[in-house]
Amino acid sequence: MSNGHAFHEARSLFDSDEAPVQRLPDGKLPSYIADHRKRLRARFMQGGAVAVPDYEMLELILFRSIPRRDVKPLARELLEKFGDFNRVLAAPPERLAEVKGVADAVITDLKVVEAAAHRMARAKVLQKHVISSWDAILDYCHTTMAHRETEQFRVLYLDRKNVLIADEEQAKGTVDHVPVYPREVAKRALELNASALILVHNHPSGDPTPSQADIDMTQQVQLACTALGLTLHDHLIIGKSRELSFRGQGYL
Repeated sequence: MSNGHAFHEARSLFDSDEAPVQRLPDGKLPSYIADHRKRLRARFMQGGAVAVPDYEMLELILFRSIPRRDVKPLARELLEKFGDFNRVLAAPPERLAEVKGVADAVITDLKVVEAAAHRMARAKVLQKHVISSWDAILDYCHTTMAHRETEQFRVLYLDRKNVLIADEEQAKGTVDHVPVYPREVAKRALELNASALILVHNHPSGDPTPSQADIDMTQQVQLACTALGLTLHDHLIIGKSRELSFRGQGYL
């Protein structure tokens, strides 16, 4: 036996603590699968998310979607394809469907978890004063936008007391471009009776450095806001692990 073949066989012994699943005649889970699920659920309930790595968090979701199969290989495959837990949740349904073993039930459960995370993060910022809840706003922007594969442009609308009254998606784009119409942004602010706004968009590359197009668009929005007596507080570009503030960097 070659050294390479021996290494491959030895490594495979430790890749999973579950043997290949052989479904029982009555359709029930074999005991070793059921026991693994029970242990993992118990560990999660005792220690929370910090007690389990990304692939096991995915397993916990997949347990509901796929009740009668070992889901660890699928969890690992999803992470290999998309990069991390957040990017799996944020992946478009059509991209998820490309992975063997991902059926409609899996996609639906992943999207429900993603929507729940977005809704919880949004609840922490809507109707809150922007200055006092700035960290929560950044968390919300990262939760909803940092792991997307394409650009998204959102506007946060504020009232005269700088309370966030609306958060709206204005446009979706491609990997490196999103169309923005400054007059529509300003017009919507008037419809909402907003006094100020914050622009937010993501860079799927992960690098929040603004492009010249980003700078030009921001200037156009600022001109439209000035003409209508609105205040443009900031433009945030959300990268994978950090954000860039136009005001903080001197662009506004």
